[in-house]
Amino acid sequence: MTYLTSCSTSGLADRYAKAIQNIADAERDAQVTAGSTKLIVVSKTHPAELVLELMQLGSSDFGENRDQEASPKAAAVAQSVAEARANQTFSGPDAAWHFIGQLQSNKVKSVLRYASSIHSLDRPSLLKALVKELATQETKNRLPVFIELNLTGQPERGGILPENLIEFATEVCSHDTLKLEGVMGVAGLDVEPAFDFDRIRKSSEQLQTIAPDAKYISAGMSNDYEIAIRHGATHVRIGTSITGKREYSV
Repeated sequence: MTYLTSCSTSGLADRYAKAIQNIADAERDAQVTAGSTKLIVVSKTHPAELVLELMQLGSSDFGENRDQEASPKAAAVAQSVAEARANQTFSGPDAAWHFIGQLQSNKVKSVLRYASSIHSLDRPSLLKALVKELATQETKNRLPVFIELNLTGQPERGGILPENLIEFATEVCSHDTLKLEGVMGVAGLDVEPAFDFDRIRKSSEQLQTIAPDAKYISAGMSNDYEIAIRHGATHVRIGTSITGKREYSV
């Protein structure tokens, strides 16, 4: 098993440092508290070794969108961290895994073994599956969730339409095993990112009329996270601009 060592992936440290600086600049422009934005490094299609290197750089939050990949990766990282602590070569926090992709209901049990939050609560059937599985667990910790918004206007696409947000959020809030954190959204490819991020922000404000603590916004990726922060994003999901080209399996 790989131990945590000094970072060796070419350019990774520089790209990570650049993202941290860009986030700080965007926070200053948005006049929000410095360091208040949570950086989630999207580690999908990359091996556990890259996650371990990022942890040595100070990262602790990672995003995955496929349980088939995330489950063994999370286990490998946890084992390596335990070994590194035993050898006194690492003293940072454990990795926090954020599930950011569409979650199949039959994968809920597996995902809940490692995920610290779900950013893609996008339909009633998934809500039902989460509540059912959480009822079988002994933990009293509430699962943090974000409601994924559908900004396309097409009901057949994933996510909750903004006009249906309050109705769905009311149902989410009725379950004491869930902690509604806020909303998640992705800017469309055919619109200016600022336009969709403003819509997400307005949905967040609407949500807070019934759930004041659900004040967080998960929005912004490698090509638009600075814009997202300037429009209220509190959690950004950055992949390629930090991790480099993804390693897709054949």
